[in-house]
Amino acid sequence: MTDTSELTGKVAMVTGAGRNIGRAIALTLAEGGAAVLVNARSNRAEAEAVAREIEEAGSRAAIHLGDVADARAVQAMADMALDRFGRIDILVNNAALRRERSFAEMDYAEWREILDVTLDGAFHCTKACHAALRQSGAGTVVNIGGLSAHSGAANRAHVVTAKAGLVGFTRALANDLAADGITVNCVVPGLIGTPRERGRPEPAHHLTHRTLTGARGKPEDVAAIVRFLCGPSARHVTGQAIHANGGAYFGG
Repeated sequence: MTDTSELTGKVAMVTGAGRNIGRAIALTLAEGGAAVLVNARSNRAEAEAVAREIEEAGSRAAIHLGDVADARAVQAMADMALDRFGRIDILVNNAALRRERSFAEMDYAEWREILDVTLDGAFHCTKACHAALRQSGAGTVVNIGGLSAHSGAANRAHVVTAKAGLVGFTRALANDLAADGITVNCVVPGLIGTPRERGRPEPAHHLTHRTLTGARGKPEDVAAIVRFLCGPSARHVTGQAIHANGGAYFGG
């Protein structure tokens, strides 16, 4: 029998949780019983909508607007979670930027913007939450990677590098934080059907990959794996990159 409240008493902090995969993760962790700190960079309406869904379903939620590339904003977010809920057991580093630009046209500011949010943001969030995760006794960090970090993609040198860095960060932290009782894993979505920002086309690398079924995955497919990794049944799983791409990619 599946335990539908395996995260009761836990507190999760989910970055980039106002829409798409981040939203699905926040809602799914709350469905498992966790209280959730919903982070968004600047869109208050989206964050409040997710928090409202969580509360209407019977769990607790709070929101914090802040850029994960800003270490002070991240510390304020962690402090808010501790003030509101008293603990942090789960950190999901989902916030990321996904741009497309040829390497020839890319300038350093564009390169840095992607790494600042995706990779440095994960660093800042994990540093800010480390003490609380250690006190949890069963702390969990889940980084959200990307298919192109493993397959490569044109016009995405910054995104591919940042997401590949998350895999290395995951493996390093799994070693460093094991003694603190903290598991660290990376969930790698691929070909997930999500709404695009107005005016933004489908990523070009999506056109070179196909799922085995021909169907795109859903944000909830990714969220289900995150929920498993945050629960008591996954305490022996750490340092892994777990792919959710419908068979679009089979490599390591």
